[in-house]
Amino acid sequence: MIHGDQLAVFAILFMGVSLAGFWANRWRRADLRTLDQWGLAGRSLGTVINWFLMGGDLYTAYTFIAVPALVFGKGAIGLFAIPYTIIVYPLVYVVMPRLWRVGRHRGHVTPSDYVGDRFDSRLLSVLIAITGIVATIPYIALQMFGIQVVLAQMGVPVELALVIAFLILAFFTYLSGLRAPAMIAFAKDVLIWSTILVAVIYLPIRLGGYGAIFAHVPTKLAILPRASYVPYSTLAFGSALALFLYPHAVTSVLASKDQDVIKRNAAFLPAYSFLLGLIAILGYVAIAAGIHPSKAYGPNSAVPQLFAAMFPGPFTGYAFAAIAIGALVPASVMSIAAANLFSRNLYRELFRPTASANEETNVSKVFSGVVKLGALLFILLVPTTYVINFQLAGGVWILQTLPAVFLSLYLRWLDRWAVAAGWAVGIGLGTYWLVQVHFAASTISLFGLTHDQVYIALAAFIANLIVVIGGSLIARLLGAAGRTRLAEADYEVSVPSGA
Repeated sequence: MIHGDQLAVFAILFMGVSLAGFWANRWRRADLRTLDQWGLAGRSLGTVINWFLMGGDLYTAYTFIAVPALVFGKGAIGLFAIPYTIIVYPLVYVVMPRLWRVGRHRGHVTPSDYVGDRFDSRLLSVLIAITGIVATIPYIALQMFGIQVVLAQMGVPVELALVIAFLILAFFTYLSGLRAPAMIAFAKDVLIWSTILVAVIYLPIRLGGYGAIFAHVPTKLAILPRASYVPYSTLAFGSALALFLYPHAVTSVLASKDQDVIKRNAAFLPAYSFLLGLIAILGYVAIAAGIHPSKAYGPNSAVPQLFAAMFPGPFTGYAFAAIAIGALVPASVMSIAAANLFSRNLYRELFRPTASANEETNVSKVFSGVVKLGALLFILLVPTTYVINFQLAGGVWILQTLPAVFLSLYLRWLDRWAVAAGWAVGIGLGTYWLVQVHFAASTISLFGLTHDQVYIALAAFIANLIVVIGGSLIARLLGAAGRTRLAEADYEVSVPSGA
């Protein structure tokens, strides 16, 4: 049954934001036939716009659907997402301004540009590009799944509505590039913040206060059991290491107008961690409210069903619009970042070295749609008991790029062949373990013990790191390590603020 009052509010807000995305190509008019303008918004985003864009990038349907779903179904283990978003920002403050300096000085558009330049290696550039694209697809799938869940909750025919949402997303991304999500990120944040603030005030009043809410939560879900200490800590630490390796996170960094923007936002973005904590608790609120998840979507429907059960129809439509638009912004940035990797580091590197800037951008625009289509297929083919596993699976692959992207900013003696070998070991082990758990979980027992469930990404990364460091030391002893096109000055170049 279609809920007309919910759908009316949802449609007005969703279409209004979508129209802003189409109009964004007129904002700060520029030649969108170059990747610098289409894919990085002219590298001109200041603190405020970049704060909303990065928040839109990182706090997504993962936040609104996946995290509370895990809390609802599995309890306190789902709260790992809160410390991981706190751990990550000191890393951002230290590492990302340095990556921005090198990228600005050398004209890098993607992390693969940096890696190819750093190691003077087309092979490594291609490997990092493929990894970034593959890791991003399940992350985009998570966003589209979030839209799917709220559409289903309103009684809309899901397949048709998803196709319409896909086409809207594809077209405004094609036309406006990074300017579209940068412009609508503000509206997305207003919707999400207002929805959550209303929810965390109104729902406890309806349910008798937070004391009453937690009294309804079974002890086994409210308290982290001893057997979950290792998976909780490895999920938090591994996810923190992986977050800013994703191509869309690097894209937001490279789009900043100066390195001070990145440092300020590393200080300000933890405000979103507070928001994430409030959203995560909605999993417990859904338990107290007696929500029974749908058969089609399981625990992933907990928050949409909670809003539908506890709020009037118009506000429920408002909340559903916040969730859908909260998925639209990051899906757009993710597809742009993946498309840039394809056009710049696969298409041009392997097939068309003489491609013009215009051709390169056109390929990016088309491939951004292909990536979204791949995300739809991912939804159809991969189990979705806990949709958070989409993002965690992507983390398994993207974390294996850390030595090439982050460590190489500081360790000049890393050997390119050792880095490639480490990547192969990490990707191979991580994928093998994901297959072992049928992509339906993100931790694995390495030694068959009850208490040793480890986040697959971190276990694979440790093996990767051993190969990288060991191989590079051997190469150093043999006098063959550290080949690079980047000079010391390229790492340390200081670009004035506002440049």
